Amino acid sequence: MFIQESIDVEITNEVLLNQLMLKYGAELKRIAYLYVNDQIECEDIIQEVFITFYKNMAKFRHEASYKTWLIRITINKCKDHRKRWSIKNLIYKPEIHPLNTSQSSENMFIQQQHSNEIIEQIASLSGKYKEVLILYYYQEMNMREIGEVLNISINTVKSRLLRGKEALQSKLERGTNLE
Repeated sequence: MFIQESIDVEITNEVLLNQLMLKYGAELKRIAYLYVNDQIECEDIIQEVFITFYKNMAKFRHEASYKTWLIRITINKCKDHRKRWSIKNLIYKPEIHPLNTSQSSENMFIQQQHSNEIIEQIASLSGKYKEVLILYYYQEMNMREIGEVLNISINTVKSRLLRGKEALQSKLERGTNLE
């Protein structure tokens, strides 16, 4: 009987894992890409996220949603990735992907360059500001959800969001003044 229960739990866990991968995989990949700015590294990180999730499913206390827990794991994996010495000493150049085929090539290039500049400037911000900006603008989370994911108060989220916006605006203005 115990062996059968063990097999049933494992099958249930695999089904849950597959459902969560389908439901949140793309969102988590966007978060990881905003952190590391590299498609291949981002895919590796997401794979690590789901492996970590699967190994620790029994520890999930249902105090938050699976999405919140997966985002927290993703952010931690991205931070670990950024801390590695080899990553700090390499410069990554993101690929340029066409955004809209109805636009002229020149407009697409300009739009992609602007998007890349914003991503680079967000990536250069302090981690506490970068996290809040990514979750707020790219994941469209509200302040309460961000507080849950990062385990901080709503007031801290508000102040980091405000300071992060100001720092990003300052960096972008300095970048356009240099040209």
